[in-house]
Amino acid sequence: MVQFVVIDVENVILIHDAVIGKKELRGLAKDKSLEATLERVHNRLQFGFISDAFDLAACYATFIAKGHCFNDANKRTSAAVLFFILTENGIEINFPTLELGDWIIAIASDMKTEVELAGWLRSHTS
Repeated sequence: MVQFVVIDVENVILIHDAVIGKKELRGLAKDKSLEATLERVHNRLQFGFISDAFDLAACYATFIAKGHCFNDANKRTSAAVLFFILTENGIEINFPTLELGDWIIAIASDMKTEVELAGWLRSHTS
């Protein structure tokens, strides 16, 4: 079984705090659980539903974008975690950031799927 670098709650919060603007609403949403959101990803890993770092990055990005665990900046946090996961798992990033933003918006709006995002990532990285 392949070992992947994963991310924990504390580091997702650090990433969120780095991407949120000064005048935006900070903090975790009261009625959502970041722990539960990340556990969904880790369960997929444990049960073999994630085959590579692209699947892992897409899974984190999807669950964070759709989970709305933060009061603001969920999609930006999602994209930043995606970058983190790819980088930490040795994947060189080679795609336009604005295009990734469009993908994250499409994921959050149910216009694209996690599987489609993973495929797009594979086709745009070295």
